[in-house]
Amino acid sequence: MTTLHDSLDADGILTLTIDLPGQSMNVINADFTTDLAAAIARIKSDEAVKGVVITSGKASGFMAGADLKGMGGLVGGGRAEASEGSREAAKPRMAALFEQVYQLNKLFRDLETCGKPVAAAINGLALGGGLELALACHYRICVDNPKVQLGLPEVLVGLFPGAGGTQRLPRLMGVQPALMYLTQGKSMSPQEALGFKVVNELAPADQVVARAKVWAKANPKAVAPWDEKGFKFPGGVGAMNPGFAQTFMAGTAILAKTTNHNMNAPIAMLSAVYEGTQLPIDTALRVESKYLAKVVADPQAGNMIRSLFVSKQAAEKGARRPKDVPPAPPKKIAMLGAGLMGAGVAMVAAQAGIEVVLLDRDQAAAEKGKAYTAERLAKKRTDAAKTEAVLGRIYPTADYADLAGCDLIIEAVFEDRAIKADVTRKAEPQLRPGGIMASNTSTLPITGLATAWSKPANFIGIHFFSPVEKMPLVEIIVGKETGPAAIAKALDFVAAVRKTPIVVNDSRGFYTSRCFGTYVQEGLALLSEGVSPALIENVGKQMGMPVGPLAVNDEVGLDLSYKIAKQTQADLGDAYRPTASEAVIATMNELGRYGRKGGKGFYVYPEDGGRKYLWPELQATVAAPGEHSDATPEAIRERLLYRQLVECARCFGEGVLETPEDGDLGAIFGWGFMPFTGGPFSHMDTVAIAQVVAILDGLTERHGERFAPPQLLRDMAATGETFYGRAAMKQAA
Repeated sequence: MTTLHDSLDADGILTLTIDLPGQSMNVINADFTTDLAAAIARIKSDEAVKGVVITSGKASGFMAGADLKGMGGLVGGGRAEASEGSREAAKPRMAALFEQVYQLNKLFRDLETCGKPVAAAINGLALGGGLELALACHYRICVDNPKVQLGLPEVLVGLFPGAGGTQRLPRLMGVQPALMYLTQGKSMSPQEALGFKVVNELAPADQVVARAKVWAKANPKAVAPWDEKGFKFPGGVGAMNPGFAQTFMAGTAILAKTTNHNMNAPIAMLSAVYEGTQLPIDTALRVESKYLAKVVADPQAGNMIRSLFVSKQAAEKGARRPKDVPPAPPKKIAMLGAGLMGAGVAMVAAQAGIEVVLLDRDQAAAEKGKAYTAERLAKKRTDAAKTEAVLGRIYPTADYADLAGCDLIIEAVFEDRAIKADVTRKAEPQLRPGGIMASNTSTLPITGLATAWSKPANFIGIHFFSPVEKMPLVEIIVGKETGPAAIAKALDFVAAVRKTPIVVNDSRGFYTSRCFGTYVQEGLALLSEGVSPALIENVGKQMGMPVGPLAVNDEVGLDLSYKIAKQTQADLGDAYRPTASEAVIATMNELGRYGRKGGKGFYVYPEDGGRKYLWPELQATVAAPGEHSDATPEAIRERLLYRQLVECARCFGEGVLETPEDGDLGAIFGWGFMPFTGGPFSHMDTVAIAQVVAILDGLTERHGERFAPPQLLRDMAATGETFYGRAAMKQAA
């Protein structure tokens, strides 16, 4: 099946229409590159072809870039050779990898130097390799639609543009502005692209192809600007150019700050731009491919692509949804509790077109919850008509009778079992037949909460993260009696509000809260041992976590941590074992330091809105008497990282998690676990399970049983298994 349809008009203009069969969006795959190579050969040899217009047959856009799902055999390709300890043995593999990576670059350069004018008629979204294809054309006409995106976002999934993007974009718009887009993976609108000369012309949708033909006919000898004699970079290049030198001095510092040197792609991309922009285009393109080959040879790129793109898309398309349950997206839901979480869920549901009944203890509290949406939309400067429509879907009330006819009821009240049971019983009579009840609890087991509901098969956990409108993940928790219909309906709701779901089984803290809590707890344990608070916080951020463990505990609330600890103690009874971290939390609560919301916690939050700072008396107040630690940053990093890894592995071994994909997605999008690793399970596979066990054994000996590896890890280490290898075998069976 062809991916390119051609049409030659009376003027000799060949229109190539990209239309991959069976795909909602055009992507670059093996079939497309084969078809494009054949088309270029025709363009060169056929005298009847006077010019070329490349466009798309998809209403969804021009092209979305490379087919990342098909890159599995390419990424990580250098690891096996390198692990043999022989650089000489790795050379042939890297040379072959370079040639593979360079093929697309060469193909686009062949198009650019075909000897005939080539225009891109960009009828919609053009990202990654799609934009790079357009950049390899001599002229670009884009649809005049501010919603259309043009960009090179590869850095967001562990890669960088490898089909000329790092060389052509700076040659069009200048090095400094190009780096702003390349290093952040930002997209630009057609209007911005026109201003930066990335596109040459804007046109209405129904005129894009026609105008491209007019240009191609009028410019028979067109060449790329960089192929013209005397071409000069916008803004100049070269180490002796002050602006060029300053751009890379600043760029290097900014990348160090934003990535902490944890990510390969941004550093390699900066090098490719620096070197390539001082060389002729043909050599520059080879330099780009050289650096990209190094990036794709490392496991980091493959791990990031799998988790941040492939697994994420699969989850959002219903990978974990029971297949035999008909789709049933909710039309009307109820939120019990109009606090921060309840108001946030109400907002995203209303924005998705769902009617929401927002209930709280009194009308004033419910109205305040609705006002949250009004305030957020005002800050976003949302159109007045849209704001009115969204607010019109939120009905604040204190009367349970107003819940009548809801398809889904979600409680988001205090983390107190008795309060949750009370609101659950009051809400049940109002639910539509066949509807489901859900809890937004972050810690309390769903199976226990379901005892307050007469139909536990229709009771499930739907755990959002705060702030709801910004956090992408939703954790679906399956209780012991939760049925497939409830799972399907919960996932339908998550899809409707455009979030990324994972599905886990019931336990205390489930997966995300349980494992994320270990990062915070280990930070508090280090604090109790006399480690400098500033050192703990800085290591946490430098290892790739969004914030340090003390800062995030302040955000959650030290009083909430204290209440959860007390509820856990009550639930576990004699099985409860106090920890050093709980002692720290208890001390802070006794001192009235409850976190950011109270203006003081581990940090001090100035009343004038000034920058927060660590409480100067913290170390002396909470460290054990006489304790002073000389722990190194490396030792602190190891503890903060492996305390999370071992808990993730326990969740897998205990059946809380059923797939490593859910584990990696939940970690990255739920608590910000080091995205460059691809997630905890990808990271353990990459390090090698045997090495993970060896490190955990050493930590157990030095710091206690909380680091003890579960039997699952020992068994996997003995057989050389990986988490993703096990998952693949299970799926194949």
